Amino acid sequence: MNTLPPPELSLVIPCYNEGEMLPLLRDRLVTSLGAMGVTWEVILINDGSRDNTFAQLAAMHAAEPRFKVLSFSRNFGHQTAVFAGLFHATGNFVAVMDADLQDPPEFVATCIEKLKTGYDVVYAVRRQRKENIFKRTCYAAFYRLLKSIAEVEIPLDSGDFCVMRQCVVTVLRGMPERDVFVRGLRAWSGFRQIGIEYERAARAAGETKYPFRKLVKLAMDGVFAFSPLPLRVATYVGFGSLLLSVGAAVFVILWKTLGFRLFGHYPSEVPGWTSMICLILFLSGMQFLILGVMGEFISRIYNEVKQRPRWIIQTALGLTANQVPPLPPAGGPLP
Repeated sequence: MNTLPPPELSLVIPCYNEGEMLPLLRDRLVTSLGAMGVTWEVILINDGSRDNTFAQLAAMHAAEPRFKVLSFSRNFGHQTAVFAGLFHATGNFVAVMDADLQDPPEFVATCIEKLKTGYDVVYAVRRQRKENIFKRTCYAAFYRLLKSIAEVEIPLDSGDFCVMRQCVVTVLRGMPERDVFVRGLRAWSGFRQIGIEYERAARAAGETKYPFRKLVKLAMDGVFAFSPLPLRVATYVGFGSLLLSVGAAVFVILWKTLGFRLFGHYPSEVPGWTSMICLILFLSGMQFLILGVMGEFISRIYNEVKQRPRWIIQTALGLTANQVPPLPPAGGPLP
């Protein structure tokens, strides 16, 4: 039985195919965490990597037991890996950062000092991105769109990089969503939160593990999880299309009945199949748009009601068996 007191700091880091990065990450962590003067643990989550990531993580744990490892049975996704790390974080302060060193571990000390002034969450705000102009534009547009339509205030240009008190992490653990959007759930939880700007570095080695397809999925999770606006827009579009269709039908009936001249033609001179086809195509497009929006919400409801475990841990190094969340009973609450 583990009787050691919990560390002052738990650092959660998801890893996916980060074999090139891990030696650099280990050295930076050992240096920066050692300079903080606090007890610490690092929880590294191997999210179904296909390179030598797990072998390197196991070697890191063998050399330094404070590096603890969770290895998934397959790739469950970055946000799920972050959540799994939060389930195992026992520190008074819990930090979340990526493994690519774009989030500087030295910045964690600054966040902890800010927490000690009375805050519960300190999140990092990116002063300037190093991605290409297309990605920077997409990021900026997404964050501003999400801020304008979300039911809670989600800070601009802030990612998952943050430090939280254990009380906030406890609240996050109680949220049972499958399609998680960590920064949104963090904002939704409330508490005293503040952002601090930092200079986001370029990736130190390797390639990004967030291609455009995954970024779109993350953006959709954020929009559909924190705003009912897409459903409302679908309703407004459907209602507007209905009014337009009824108005067009009334106009065509009056034109046919009264027989007045329109654009130089009488009703008898124009069979009307072109306008009818255009109207059908327009309404069909609106219907498919509305069904697509509704389908996004329904697919997320379907994913929730299946009650499957959010992740499966194949190997745990440095973490006792009772720290691994049990599978939920059928129809019962999630861990």
